[in-house]
Amino acid sequence: MKLWGGRFSSGQDEIMRRFNDSLYFDRRLYAADIQGSEAYAGALHRAAIIDDDEHAAILKGLAAIRKEFEEGTFAEKIGDEDIHTAVERRLSELIGAPAGKLHTGRSRNDQVALDLRIYLLGVIDDVTSALAALQNAIIRKSEENLRTIMPGYTHLQPAQPVLFSHWLMSFFWMFDRDKDRLADGRKRTGVSPLGSGALAGNPFRIDRRELASALNMTGVTWNSMDAVSDRDFVADFQFAAAMISLHISRLAEDLILFSNPGFGFVTVAEAYSTGSSLMPQKRNPDSLELARGKAGRVVSGLLNLMVVLKGLPSTYNKDLQEDKEALFDTVDTLELVLPVIKGVIETLAVHPERMAAALDEVMLATDMADYLVEKGLPFREAHQLTGQAVRLAESRQVPISQIPLEDLGKISALFEADVFKYLDFKRAIEKRAGIGGTSESAVRQQIHEARKRLRE
Repeated sequence: MKLWGGRFSSGQDEIMRRFNDSLYFDRRLYAADIQGSEAYAGALHRAAIIDDDEHAAILKGLAAIRKEFEEGTFAEKIGDEDIHTAVERRLSELIGAPAGKLHTGRSRNDQVALDLRIYLLGVIDDVTSALAALQNAIIRKSEENLRTIMPGYTHLQPAQPVLFSHWLMSFFWMFDRDKDRLADGRKRTGVSPLGSGALAGNPFRIDRRELASALNMTGVTWNSMDAVSDRDFVADFQFAAAMISLHISRLAEDLILFSNPGFGFVTVAEAYSTGSSLMPQKRNPDSLELARGKAGRVVSGLLNLMVVLKGLPSTYNKDLQEDKEALFDTVDTLELVLPVIKGVIETLAVHPERMAAALDEVMLATDMADYLVEKGLPFREAHQLTGQAVRLAESRQVPISQIPLEDLGKISALFEADVFKYLDFKRAIEKRAGIGGTSESAVRQQIHEARKRLRE
């Protein structure tokens, strides 16, 4: 018997049943569904809609169902359209008539909206913890390499020298913004829609604020029509997840490049690498390539939800059943990717000597221009004159430091013997000691602030 079957005189077509049913993917909401039902049973009891014995029987039955799911013994049956139907059907088998009172004033519309919120609150906490673990790994690896100098790149071309730790810490702050987004979305997720009914509200004496408190939620929705159709909180999470995946993909891309023998800056541990079925020498960073590839999968989950939502008329529509599969796939993807990237960072071998070999004096051209600025020249003029010195070095195929001072003097009389002191990578690093800079002291300050953020 369908929960909605009273007005129907014929059965459902089998292919329609399969098309309509969602238990095969929404069964993972069982814990949230049972938690919501326990709280709602309490509200019905307080409203004197069920008595003490009925309340006790419902709670006992729900506990038994939870145990069956946890132990993998829950038996699904034809007719279990979704997790809500399955739980209610099994409750009826276990306790009889009192099970039929649990749905009083409640609709699957506000029930599923609640289940998704409860489920996502737990997911947000788990993803936040996984991000914090990855951030800790980034900090530790950065502290191990506080004095390692590497080329910094813009447009993927050599730009200026930076500390390896400064490069790596840049991803700490990306993931920190991701955590902020999750925390912000969590505020909107932790609001209870239960008591909204199908769309018009609950006609019984249900105290919605007390019900929300029982569910550890911070408040209630203020419009029943909005409450049953609102999936903004799912979109919030999907967007945050997409940004996490984009940041992981960018980190993966850098490490794929840096682990290439042409760079040789780092080596990805064998535990996070694979080989070739044909070429015995190959060592491929497949952990990073998969992480980069899966970003598209997560971004598509956000797009899928936005397309589902874009044209819906008011209140609940069956289209909203399509909000879950992509969400669950996103959750499963992050659950795999985040620990893998953490492991890659923890086991990454860093090669300072290869980074040092890749440094080129031309990366110090800005410091040479700064030298002229300190002599009183406007930066734009200093930029032009230093560019001439770079062009001269390129034409002679020598480093800038090997251009005779006499020739530099022809470019500008401001060039004196002390200019060559500026052509030093460590000096260039240490000059950039302001907040957010790449000097060792600035990176130490950055790491101190990062640890503070993690503690908070």
